[in-house]
Amino acid sequence: MFRELRRKRQELSLEESIEILSNGKSGVLALLGDNDYPYAVPISYVYENSKLYFHGAKSGHKFDAIKKHNKASFCVIDQDEIIPKEYTTYFRSVIVFGKIRIMENEAEMKEAIQALSIKYNPNGNETEHQNAISKDWKNLCIIELSIEHISGKEAIELVKARQ
Repeated sequence: MFRELRRKRQELSLEESIEILSNGKSGVLALLGDNDYPYAVPISYVYENSKLYFHGAKSGHKFDAIKKHNKASFCVIDQDEIIPKEYTTYFRSVIVFGKIRIMENEAEMKEAIQALSIKYNPNGNETEHQNAISKDWKNLCIIELSIEHISGKEAIELVKARQ
């Protein structure tokens, strides 16, 4: 169903790809937007149990695109070092594909937003997290991307350096 990576030597293991997803701070969410044009938006996220969670407003382009079509992809760039003399970059990145939905179950939503708040304020205490969540809860949209496929890749130069 999903394409195999053409350059197999550059493929990251599933474990390496998950590590990149777990450690990443932001990525680009790609959806089917208005008039069937691709819509790609930079967004913060958290990876938990083979799913990605995002938050946003209850209206707008992203919200409308998700309601329209439940398939999405998400890309995280872990490394992108420009090497001018070689006219290339030494990169590591991961792309995931899956089904996306706007969460409606309040208990699930609270778990997801709690995970997001801990990721982006790891030194905050429970009270700080709850205050931040409560402040915007009424207008908050929580989005879940259930991952169906993960593809990680790195520059051939990085592969050779590890051998």
